[in-house]
Amino acid sequence: MPPSSTPLDRAKDDHDNLEFLEEHPASLDADGMPGVWRVMIIDDDEDVHSTTTFALGNLDMQNRPLEFVHAYSAAQARELLRTEPDIAVILLDVVMEQDDAGLHLVRYIRETLKLADVRIILRTGQPGYAPEIDAIRDFDINDYKTKSELTRIKLYTTVTSAIRSYEQIRAISSSRRGLDQIVRASTELMSLHGVQNFAAGVLTQAAEILQMPANGVLVVQEDAAAHKELSIMATAGAARRLGNGRLTAREDVQIHAIITRTLAQRRNIYEQHVVSLYFAGKSARDFVACLTLTRSLSDIDRRLLDVFAANVSVGLDNVELVSHLHNAAFYDQLSKLPNRTRLVEILDATLAGPARDDTTLSLVDLDHFAETNDALGHQFGDTLLVAVAARLQACLGKQLTVARIGGDIFAVLGEADAVNPARILAQFETPFSIEGQDVRLSATLGLVRLGEHDGSGADALKDADIALKRAKTQQRAGHFYFSRSMGVEIRERVRLMHALRTGFASGELFVVYQPQIDLATRRPVGAEALLRWRMADGTFISPDRFIPIAEYSGLIIDIGEWVLRSACQEVVRLREAGHRDFTMSVNVSQVQFRHPFFLDMLQAALHDTKAPPEFIELEITESMAMEEPDLLIRMLAQVKHTGVSIAIDDFGTGFSSLSYLQRLQVDRLKIDRAFVTEITGSARGSSIAEMVIQLGRNLGLSIVAEGVEDERQAQILRSLGCPLAQGFLFARPMPAPALYEWLSADALNRVA
Repeated sequence: MPPSSTPLDRAKDDHDNLEFLEEHPASLDADGMPGVWRVMIIDDDEDVHSTTTFALGNLDMQNRPLEFVHAYSAAQARELLRTEPDIAVILLDVVMEQDDAGLHLVRYIRETLKLADVRIILRTGQPGYAPEIDAIRDFDINDYKTKSELTRIKLYTTVTSAIRSYEQIRAISSSRRGLDQIVRASTELMSLHGVQNFAAGVLTQAAEILQMPANGVLVVQEDAAAHKELSIMATAGAARRLGNGRLTAREDVQIHAIITRTLAQRRNIYEQHVVSLYFAGKSARDFVACLTLTRSLSDIDRRLLDVFAANVSVGLDNVELVSHLHNAAFYDQLSKLPNRTRLVEILDATLAGPARDDTTLSLVDLDHFAETNDALGHQFGDTLLVAVAARLQACLGKQLTVARIGGDIFAVLGEADAVNPARILAQFETPFSIEGQDVRLSATLGLVRLGEHDGSGADALKDADIALKRAKTQQRAGHFYFSRSMGVEIRERVRLMHALRTGFASGELFVVYQPQIDLATRRPVGAEALLRWRMADGTFISPDRFIPIAEYSGLIIDIGEWVLRSACQEVVRLREAGHRDFTMSVNVSQVQFRHPFFLDMLQAALHDTKAPPEFIELEITESMAMEEPDLLIRMLAQVKHTGVSIAIDDFGTGFSSLSYLQRLQVDRLKIDRAFVTEITGSARGSSIAEMVIQLGRNLGLSIVAEGVEDERQAQILRSLGCPLAQGFLFARPMPAPALYEWLSADALNRVA
């Protein structure tokens, strides 16, 4: 489909009561902006293009009509965006050539084409298919909508809001400096010391915003006992003739008059050849800067000066307060170390200089600090953080930058030889003495070598955080260096997350069932429901890969409910087929079990499917059972009231407290396959399995052994008193139809 630009044609009303206007000729306004708003539609569905132009065509937004530019693929959009100027809004489909084609195009627009002003509205026809919060933030998307929710009114409202945002951004960026200049001016002013230097800086920066020579005076009005006097704080250009004393009408009647009027009206005054800026102060001290102009000011000039005046009002009243604000913006108030914002600035400067190749950034995360904080109090915790900051600064050397970037995480930046894990971790070998107590701390490090890093300072900080998270998952009090493969791994995880969301919606996930056998009679007594994922191309994704992603994204809530309902429905069908003493076990993840509406979901599933709860068993892991056991005990008691039974999966791999185990009201323990595998060749493995079986017998719990693969294992387990087992020896996990065939064949074999 060739690219096209849709003119503004008259369209029929679709009952949204929007008013159509006559065509407007394209032109430039007073600020040099185009006389039309250009909207680019990027979607591989031609109907989306036609319905969008039909809904918005010839509508007036912000006193300008719309003009549409059409692209029917991400590749075509890339070509158009290089040549099409002044695109205000992009309506972008998420899924085109690829599932994430839209997101890649966003990055291309922002990072390659450097189009920061254009507003991007992401649209998808797949409800529930939304990028994670981190992806939305990282990809700089301005809005996200499903196509079904974009009625004509909502589409009009969304696009109008985006155009307003674009208009504001363009108005400022099309001025000669924009807000960036104001921010730089404010930052430079904050770095000045002394009232006189600060006041002179105000005149200089205001003139730079207007791009004209600094020529003016800044005065402060003191509330004297008899009358108010104007004291000159700074002068520039020809106004230097006024000196630095008092300003009266005798020195300059025109300047004195406009300043007096500004103070009386308490507002900025703009005239043809002069501007007078009002800065409200404290303690009855008001400031006015009067600048002589070499040209008339535009509306944008005036708005910029209004923002500038508001930005520095407090600073002119109290330079110390400005210094405090500067410190608050760039330094941590507790430790007095540079904060995250300042560290990013230092990183950007380092990455732009020759020192980057020999520089390393390390994040230092204090292990289990939250527990110390909770146990000993926040004041004690704050004192401990200050002590850590002081030791890192004192012991690592002044040539390194030590920062606190939030909570209990510090950062160390400097030469690679100095920023090495052994040296940093050594600082925690000696206890910290806090209020007469010795407190031992350990830390975990995530490091990134700047010489191997491509990107900004903020990106380097993200990479170090990725390495820190990896270190924490592998070994506390250890360290990990960021590598490019880790970035690839994260992108793969995001890709898999989107694929899982799509796959679940399109029916790629399915449930299989592995029978559980009575070891004495070899009769099937139940089955475990297991989740599988086969992608559209036939590729199987291991549960070990996609279950953690489902938990991380929250999708496990919907998937888990679907699995539970499927298992309940299968129990009902099995009973109808004559298998009435058949129990179905369903795994429940920690995220799912701790969801506030889990109990409601369980009750609804039992009610809707009519499954008898006494033949439904929920499996939770041992590690899950031991985390916040008191909370779990209360939760399990509520679950037990529904009539379902509870099993602890992979028992023996964690560190269970027997006292808690007795209070958990569980019905069954499942011996982990690792102990079953060792049972034929390891006396210790046999003793562990035997111990679990004996424990279950003493507590009145049933036992199931997992992963039984040969007859010898089955015989040993039976001799040890294990009543039930599952594994490849008896049957592999199978779809429901195959399960029915297997059960029928098993029944025939027993008859024979």
